[in-house]
Amino acid sequence: MPGTHASVLHEDRFFDSDPAVRRVARVLYEETRGLPIVSPHGHVDAGILADDSPFPEPTSLLIRPDHYILRMLYSRGVSMEQLGISKRGTEDPPGDPRGIWKTFAANYHLFRGTPTAAWLDYELAAVFGVRSRLDASSAASIYGEIAERLASPEFRPRALFERFNIEILATTNPASDSLEAHQRLRDSGWPGRVIPTFRPDAAIDLASAGWKAEIDALGDVTSSPILDYASLMRALTAQRAAFCSMGATATDHGVEVPVTGQLPYAEAERLYQRALAGQEVAPADARSFQAHMLMQMARLSAEDGLVMQLHAGALRDHNDSFTRSYGPHLGADIPVATEYARNLRPLLNEYGNDSRFRLILFTLDESTYARELAPLAGHYPAVLLGAPWWFHDSIEGMKRYREQVTETAGIWNTAGFTDDTRAFCSIPARHDLSRRVDANWLAGLVARHVIDLSDAHEMARALAYDLAKAAYRLDQGERG
Repeated sequence: MPGTHASVLHEDRFFDSDPAVRRVARVLYEETRGLPIVSPHGHVDAGILADDSPFPEPTSLLIRPDHYILRMLYSRGVSMEQLGISKRGTEDPPGDPRGIWKTFAANYHLFRGTPTAAWLDYELAAVFGVRSRLDASSAASIYGEIAERLASPEFRPRALFERFNIEILATTNPASDSLEAHQRLRDSGWPGRVIPTFRPDAAIDLASAGWKAEIDALGDVTSSPILDYASLMRALTAQRAAFCSMGATATDHGVEVPVTGQLPYAEAERLYQRALAGQEVAPADARSFQAHMLMQMARLSAEDGLVMQLHAGALRDHNDSFTRSYGPHLGADIPVATEYARNLRPLLNEYGNDSRFRLILFTLDESTYARELAPLAGHYPAVLLGAPWWFHDSIEGMKRYREQVTETAGIWNTAGFTDDTRAFCSIPARHDLSRRVDANWLAGLVARHVIDLSDAHEMARALAYDLAKAAYRLDQGERG
């Protein structure tokens, strides 16, 4: 019936139209839908939960943090100013939240058939209880419904965390983070498990415009100036220990190209000093230093047990004028072709057989799934494949991943699901979509007699819950 909750969230959404497949998919999904959420990689600010203040209003909660929304609307001619994003160096007000919401609602049709719509439909209906479709005519009333709910205690961040049945939430933090918000969470006595993830990218990319500022911040947090390569390594090692003391189980590294390789100590020092002096570092030299530092991070992971994540293949901030005007990380990142087998060979020859070391690989280049990544994970004991990432955490993207990876690597050489989101209220939506897609994929295997139903039950639970806990060493209890 148009305008009802059921019209937004069909009980068989994302399941196959074949009755034999759909029937098994329903059974498998029902067994996994209530499992706790393990979120081992994401970008929610721990301060939201430490403060536990009410969310201000729907636009700042659901639209501004979501780069999927921003990039789609921008691609169809909606200006960033219309979405409350001001140009750098201006003091323009952020815009009327209700007006921004109305613009979003009037363009909601643009998201039809995308995972963004699947997530948002779930958030509106299942999280906020909205029973009508979002469009220009319903925008004002839906905004009012959500705003009213956000003012209630049941919609405070910690209450939602508990309602979402989140067992573990990992944030992503730069190496220079003091982890003050995580400390406040611990001191509060609240039992929710929120842990940091160590991300040193800004400290090891000599070509980054913010590199020197990050080095200074790292020196401040470790109470020691970082004047040479040796002191950089000491600071990073000390911060890793600080992260471990706050429960961290993983590091994260984002690179365009996953090159790895050792530099002679003198060469690493020379490049570091050149960058420290403010001299230009050639792109090839910056990449060599980054490759060397990935080797050092792998060495430290073998020593301290932090799982190493490597996210590769994103050409960041592709739109130069857009980035100059509005800043980075607003939806202008584009996937590029990526090579793994040769680029990772130095690191894997050094650490890939080490039982202490674990490397989780993510890609934006789907062509590498069957050709390189599944064979790497299917051989090296240290390697696991991360979930379909970013542009590929969609219905068809997750299905393609399973089809191209499983025959070579199986599912136990994969790391379960990661939601990878800044949008707090989308966490249950993303996990629900993943569980439905996996249930449907497994049901297809059962229908074709590739696996039997008992196999499917075990695999469904593993994909929804067990694999992520094991891959990120979250099943070993809190560290520190």
